[in-house]
Amino acid sequence: QVQLVESGGGLVQAGGSLRLSCAASGRTLSTYAMGWFRQAPGKEREFVAAINWSGGRTYYADSVKGRFTISRDNAKNTVYLQTNSLKPEDTAVYYCAADRTAYTSLSGRHYQRQGYDYWGQGTQVTVSS
Repeated sequence: QVQLVESGGGLVQAGGSLRLSCAASGRTLSTYAMGWFRQAPGKEREFVAAINWSGGRTYYADSVKGRFTISRDNAKNTVYLQTNSLKPEDTAVYYCAADRTAYTSLSGRHYQRQGYDYWGQGTQVTVSS
């Protein structure tokens, strides 16, 4: 079993930046594809970004492409989401997730919630206008 804990959320003005972290305990994340999702009030949880086990391939939602960057440090068992040029519509609870299939390549299922097995509790990001 893997426990994921997100941190780094907060209140920021439009145009600002936050770096979200997702730390794992229980076992190593180094063989897992990882994803970030977000859920705004009254809306479905949506895909934000994904990264393969090595960090060599990434996917982004069109809404965040060019503004957000997903990365990982396997030695620290941590995945990051650097969020820049934040907009009020980025306000949401941000969740990280892990696909427990070892060494899997990113594919279409990593855009979907069903592609992941473990989830964190989320961190709130609020962007004021």
